[in-house]
This record gives sequence, structure tokens and C-alpha cells, in this order.
Amino acid sequence: MKSSDLISSFSLILIGLLLSPGSTVVAEQVTFNFLNRCPFSMWPAMAPNTGQPVIAEGGFYLQWASRKLVSVPLGWKGRIWARTGCSFASNRPPTCETGDCGQLGCRGLIGTPPATLLQVWLHADEAKPSFYDISLVDGFNLPISVQTRPTQPECEIPGCSKPLNSLCPKELQVVNGKGKVVACKSACLAFDTDEYCCRNEYATPDKCKPNVYSRLFKDACPGYYSDPYDSPRPLVSCASKEFEIIFCPNFWGVEQVPGWNYTDY
Repeated sequence: MKSSDLISSFSLILIGLLLSPGSTVVAEQVTFNFLNRCPFSMWPAMAPNTGQPVIAEGGFYLQWASRKLVSVPLGWKGRIWARTGCSFASNRPPTCETGDCGQLGCRGLIGTPPATLLQVWLHADEAKPSFYDISLVDGFNLPISVQTRPTQPECEIPGCSKPLNSLCPKELQVVNGKGKVVACKSACLAFDTDEYCCRNEYATPDKCKPNVYSRLFKDACPGYYSDPYDSPRPLVSCASKEFEIIFCPNFWGVEQVPGWNYTDY
């Protein structure tokens, strides 16, 4: 996801100062507890940073109202996103409406934006804080939240407070074959200009300013990165043996299923 790499590089400068470069990844693991609260099935995907192992084959199916626990080695660094509207039928090429990587297990491949992107840097020492953030720099497909288990309020990145796909301007919309808005591009992804992408002469905080589109994203999802120089930085650092990753935590941008008690999940 092209412009999210810019976010990663800025974050890694800070993280590189805080994580011990001489640490060795040992056998201990942490757990990613994936929960799908969307009223439809989806396909979480995971892509490691360079030199990191592929986890859970890089992607899997997650039925609505279900969980999946994934063990991840300490020191792992990578990105996580959701794929929606996927078809892996044997009689036609695999494809997803959003976040597509071309196969069920992405195995290190990066998904096609726009997609909400969770970026994770686990510390090699479980007693020391790991770092994570959620970025909309390449766009949005569905809301995600992250929390430690047991919960710690200061360690949470909440979901969105408004239905961003419903609010998405026409020029940023990604529409499926049925005419439904399934994702919202960032301005950088939609227009590919230096000004919107914060590159070349705009690649500094004083030149890369929030715009009408990034402000819309920030208003809907205040806990996420909406532009590369977002301030205050929505980077969270907490130590935990388990992180809960919830898709559609507040159900914004999705239709609720009648009769489903959402509070049970």
C-alpha cells in the first residue's frame, strides 16, 4: 500500500530508538485475537515487514460473529487489514472487492488499497511495550479497533465514530458491482499529486497540511492516522501477551442483522 509505507518509515524512526536493535526473537509468542463483528464474513490478511515470517499463511476466512486466535512470535513487525467481498471459487480467479491480494493466503503479498491498515511492531521482550497504529493514509474499507487483553484504557485504539463509507465523497468512492460503496480512497490514492501525497516539495510537516479529505477521515475516525504528519501521533505503545483486533467494533458503515445481539460478541 504505497503511501502507508511513508507512515511506516516515520514510525520506525521513533520505534528504532525504543526497541533494542540487538534483541533476539525467541520462541515466546503473543496472541492476536481476531473478532469479526461485521454482519458478513470477511478475510483478514497479514503481511510481514522485510525479514519477518509469514503468519497464518498471510490470510484466512473469518465468519461473521466468530473469533480466531493467531500466535505471533515476539519481535514480529507487519501490517494487518480486512478483505471484503471475496470469492475463491475454483472455477474463476480469486478476487476481493477490497484489500485484494489475489489469493486466500497472501503469503507476504500486500493488499490492494483502499483498505484500513493496522501496523504492528511487537517488542522482542514481552515485558516491554509494543507499538501499533491504524492508518487511513491509503483509504478505508471498514473500521478496526485494537485493545490489549486484559483491557487497559490507555492501550485501546477505538473504532470510528461515524460511517465513513456512507460519508465518502463521490470522487473517493469505490463501488462494487451492485452499486454499493465498499471503500473510500484517500486523496493521495485518488488524485496521486505531490500535495495530497506529501512528497517531493510537500514532504515536510510545514508543507504537508491536513486537507478537506483528511479532515473528513479524522472526524469519522479520530484515533487513526489520516495523513503522514498527523498530530498528535496516534501511535500506541503497550506491553501485553494478547491483543484483540475487532473488525466493525461499532458497526459503522455496515448494516446490522435483525435479531443479532451485538453485545454478546
